[in-house]
Amino acid sequence: MTASDPKADLHEYLRVAREAMVWKLEGLSEYDVRRPLTPTGANLLGLIKHLATVEFGYFGDTFARPYAEPLAENGDDPTADMWATPDQSRPDILAFYRRAWTHTDATIATLDLTSQGVVPWWPPDRAPVTLHRILVHVTAETNRHAGQADILRELLDGATGHRATTSNMPTDDPAWWQRYRDRLEQAARQASS
Repeated sequence: MTASDPKADLHEYLRVAREAMVWKLEGLSEYDVRRPLTPTGANLLGLIKHLATVEFGYFGDTFARPYAEPLAENGDDPTADMWATPDQSRPDILAFYRRAWTHTDATIATLDLTSQGVVPWWPPDRAPVTLHRILVHVTAETNRHAGQADILRELLDGATGHRATTSNMPTDDPAWWQRYRDRLEQAARQASS
């Protein structure tokens, strides 16, 4: 087995998670990418917008590489990065996310994993960080949101997996899944009796 480059490995996991997030919007209506699907308002386009602001913040401000573009334009709303206003188009938000990728990728390419930064919104005792820590943190956050997006997309139209060509599921037969779900429901009811 040959040794791999840790920075390249982490960066690749971030890239894969980003692409999975973008795929979750493909083929859906404007309404479906925006509509809130959970009691807290989780929506696919909002997750994309949020992740763009996350990357700009962690790979920009943290390492004194700020991005000049405003990150959230919904006024004083504390959830401004979690949803798209009617005048914020899907293509604009996807382009915003891709600009965040470019900015992040430049930071990762320029700095070593041991490069120091400070997360301005973290408590002072935790604020000093390295690129390694931030790369792990943002990759984990992106994958967490990709998991949320998996569930949201499945609720919308049944699409699953991290790529259009790779569902990572044992079958795509709806009857098989209904039997499986029925079996789980029965097991849950028996366990709670």
